[in-house]
Amino acid sequence: MDFAWTEEQEALRRSVIQFAQKELVSDVIEEDRRQEFSWDGWKKCAAFGIQGLPAPEEYGGGGADVLTTVCAFEALGYACRNNGLIFSVGAHLTGAVIPLVRFGTETQKRKYLPKLARGEWMGCGVVTERGIKPPAAASQVSSSASKNKSAPAGRLSGARAHPDGRRWILNGSRTFASNAGLADVIIVCADVDFPNGGAGTAAFVVEKGAPGLAVGGSLGTMGLRTSPAAEITLTDCELPEESLIGGPGSGLVVLRAGWEWERLCMSAGQVGMMQRELEASARYAAERTQFGQPIGKFPAVAAKVADMDIRLEASRLLLYKAAWLTQQSKNAEREAAIAKVYSDEAAVQSCRDAVQIHGGYGYMTEYQIERDLRDALAGKMYSGSTEAQKMAIAELRGL
Repeated sequence: MDFAWTEEQEALRRSVIQFAQKELVSDVIEEDRRQEFSWDGWKKCAAFGIQGLPAPEEYGGGGADVLTTVCAFEALGYACRNNGLIFSVGAHLTGAVIPLVRFGTETQKRKYLPKLARGEWMGCGVVTERGIKPPAAASQVSSSASKNKSAPAGRLSGARAHPDGRRWILNGSRTFASNAGLADVIIVCADVDFPNGGAGTAAFVVEKGAPGLAVGGSLGTMGLRTSPAAEITLTDCELPEESLIGGPGSGLVVLRAGWEWERLCMSAGQVGMMQRELEASARYAAERTQFGQPIGKFPAVAAKVADMDIRLEASRLLLYKAAWLTQQSKNAEREAAIAKVYSDEAAVQSCRDAVQIHGGYGYMTEYQIERDLRDALAGKMYSGSTEAQKMAIAELRGL
């Protein structure tokens, strides 16, 4: 097995680190305090080409494969202190760009991908907490739902496109929607109950300003405060036939393609941050003296640094294996879930150790370590919580 990056990937890694250390140096402390998204950082990332990394070159992207994209996100997580910005770029790529690349029609690709790849538009993807219905079924919803007592709450019966195939009507909501408050394009996955009794999902492209689409204000959060999260509500949101992605019944398949990448890219960012925390902690432990010697000479401190190194290496190997399997077009659902669970837990614990090693300074806003801990905690919830990932892993073992 070869664990080395190619020359091109290694060059990209170096260039991303140099770019981030030089260009992505805004006052994250103040941005975090004000819960402010860095449009300047977004535009600089777009100019560098990050927002379009995996999009085909013919649509303005970089044509990067999943391993190369993971390489770039790890470098970005290492060199950029604005974890929220990295998270938003990742949500844009995996929530909108990847689904369109994989399942979009040629018309959809040409309409949306160039602007998304150039960062002129921001994208996100959500699964609504209610359903969708075609216009012809609107008058039948109440009666059909009352007859079907076993229908899941919040689902609308007879949810199928009108035979003329000209429009869909969406109803539903999503409370925590990353990027939603700033997004120009939202990929929405909603439940569908078909007249023949079958059930499924469908995915749609919903543009900013669509009639019936309402986006709430930014939600106050503990971490990732520089990444906007908001509630979206769809109330009889009418969409044309061509907004459908992948066909009726394939909504989860469409978004799952993005989730595959999401777990890998977000884990890569966490791994990069862990590398940064490890280096800062080892450096501080070597320089800070107590009782006439560096604190790194004390076994308790040295053990924490070693544990951070062990977690980093294990997280990186799990991530690379999952990314390699995905690259080989093999089913990496289990491996990606394992990589996410481990790296998320490892990032939280390593950030806690970094705070402890730095003592009072680690607890201070100025040193920016406490913010990494707050940001790392979000990893246990987004892209499928730790508990949900463990359930998926257990199910894949036949439980």
